[in-house]
Amino acid sequence: MKIYISADIEGISGVTHWDETEKSKADHKYYADEMTREVEAACIGAIEAGASEIYVKDAHDSGRNIDHSKLPKQVKLIRGWSGHPFSMVQRLDESFDSAIFIGYHSYSSSSGNPLSHTMNPKLVDYIKINDEFASEFLIHGYVASYVGVPVSFVSGDKELTNHIKTYNSNILTLALKEGIGKSTTNIHPQLAYELTKSMTKDSLKSNLKAQLLELPSRFKVEINYKNHFDAYRYSFYPGAKKISDTAILFETDDYFEVLRMMNFTI
Repeated sequence: MKIYISADIEGISGVTHWDETEKSKADHKYYADEMTREVEAACIGAIEAGASEIYVKDAHDSGRNIDHSKLPKQVKLIRGWSGHPFSMVQRLDESFDSAIFIGYHSYSSSSGNPLSHTMNPKLVDYIKINDEFASEFLIHGYVASYVGVPVSFVSGDKELTNHIKTYNSNILTLALKEGIGKSTTNIHPQLAYELTKSMTKDSLKSNLKAQLLELPSRFKVEINYKNHFDAYRYSFYPGAKKISDTAILFETDDYFEVLRMMNFTI
């Protein structure tokens, strides 16, 4: 069994403030270590379920947060960013049996996490796909569907897990925290480790085909920027049009074209 794991940090147990997510800040080290532990737990659960090959994408910020030496030796770690449109699931393809998302978070404008955002928090106010707010999970879960790979397990904040269930109730989810205002209520790190390991294992022993997200046949993508001049600039991307002072719209039948557009506009 070949497994792909994409890991972010804003949904990791305990993470509450931006200083805990930025490599240049003193608070980052502890939470990068916690991110590593939760990824390690997912890797061990996958191995116990029969995985012989695991790829992990460090998908937060610089892509240089996870300590590879703490992961099982079967794991190949993808660090940094290639610039490929698959972004947080770079190198995911049809050869994988399942994808897993660790430490993901609510979409921008959601109250489920004080750090809620979608892709570039400094540039983007929100992204909608087919009139629904899009999370980073949804954008990259659709990538998995695009290459025919199911999503077995996702950990993150409670609001995200509720969001996922509206798209596919067969995906196993773990709520590590609940956001209220600028605060979070978190489960204990050791419990996060234990549950991530056991639930990853259970998810990979379930009906994988039922965990494939349904990919829409057509995509209407709205990107609302924080600044009006960004909407003006990116409205010149081929096929995009400006629909308000701060928003552009892009429509296509091919999801890769959505990803290509986002690669240049966010």
